[in-house]
Amino acid sequence: MKTGRQRRILEIIEKNEIATQEELVDILIKEGFVITQATISRDIRELGITKISIDGRNQRYVAVTGSERGMNNRLLGVLKTGILSMETAGNLLIVKTSVGMAMAVAAAIDSIRMDEVAGSIAGDDTIFCAVRSPEDGQIIMDRLSELLYK
Repeated sequence: MKTGRQRRILEIIEKNEIATQEELVDILIKEGFVITQATISRDIRELGITKISIDGRNQRYVAVTGSERGMNNRLLGVLKTGILSMETAGNLLIVKTSVGMAMAVAAAIDSIRMDEVAGSIAGDDTIFCAVRSPEDGQIIMDRLSELLYK
């Protein structure tokens, strides 16, 4: 039941611009699922779903998954659409993003699972990635730049 529901959630957000959990709950209830908003919230977290800005004002849910080797087009799109600039400052990589995109870009960066990244924190348009050494900041910047300009 959970697997089927989560599979359907992924299908719904891929085919529709879903901006709120309530919209998702309404669609699923109409399809016969017996769920609550709390269930959807857990599913969203477990599936790695995040919101991205679609026009600078409106947002939608997207699934952000993958690895650098098997990166899907959606993840690459989030990075290409969101990242405006990057710079290092000691053990930090500072990533500037389009307004409202920092959380989605941070989730995309985290899903790449680079050993050099200890963790990241996202605001509205800025991400701080804690890196293991100052040299690692440049390595990550180079790797992300490669992906951005494929």
